[in-house]
Amino acid sequence: MIKSMTGFGKSVVQLPGKKITIEIKSLNSKNLDLNARIPSAYREKELLLRNMVAKALERGKIDMGLYLESTGENTNTVINETVINGYINQLQAVTPGGMENANAVAIAMRLPDALKTEREELDENEYQAIVTNLKEALKEINKYRLDEGNSLKTEFELRITNLERLLEEVITLDVDRLNDVKTRLEKAVADLKVTLDENRFEQELIYYLEKYDITEEKVRLKNHLSYFTESLNSPNSNGKKLGFIGQEIGREINTIGSKSNYAPMQQLVVQMKDELEKIKEQVLNVL
Repeated sequence: MIKSMTGFGKSVVQLPGKKITIEIKSLNSKNLDLNARIPSAYREKELLLRNMVAKALERGKIDMGLYLESTGENTNTVINETVINGYINQLQAVTPGGMENANAVAIAMRLPDALKTEREELDENEYQAIVTNLKEALKEINKYRLDEGNSLKTEFELRITNLERLLEEVITLDVDRLNDVKTRLEKAVADLKVTLDENRFEQELIYYLEKYDITEEKVRLKNHLSYFTESLNSPNSNGKKLGFIGQEIGREINTIGSKSNYAPMQQLVVQMKDELEKIKEQVLNVL
């Protein structure tokens, strides 16, 4: 069972006086790349929250956002009276004829440090509520990943089936290919119009036919395709493993192409490469 690295999960928790929204998005990446946006009030728990996300999602480019919205009348942000009064006094001092208090206050409120936020201690019950909802968001994104993985699995099965069909055509063509190689060699020798030792010619012919033999490549390719399908149905998702198998499939296809020396078979090899390229593109999205 495979999972995609692409996913999205969201959870909202309503607490007295505030609403906390958790959003998690993920895309494909070679390793775990986690970016967390967490309000300063929860920074002391950031490492624990990041570890939860990393353990649940394993790999991918992940953006986690924890957003705080005040829904009550109480606020932790207050006017910094000492700073405001200092600004007002300075503004009136540098203004010819003084400045009206209302205008001075309006300007002072826009200057740095006019407001200050009193740090609120993180309540343990509030933290547990965040943890519970983070688990819900992770559950949702994992479901999303699993659904995407099922779509990828269907795509892979189609491509592997196409490769197996093309391989059967290669196997069927192989007899004609060897006969064609043999005929061409005999014709080339005949065109030389020289007398050859028959035994020596047979030895050379066997040598060239062995050089162009693709029996091992056909067997290995068939095994790699079976192994790819087996890995698709394994309990754990392993995109890197599928990528390695894809490389081995490509190696055998390339070798068949270089040894074939037969146009109809080379055309099949081109089609096989096209199918494999589509597999490689999608494997990058597998967890």
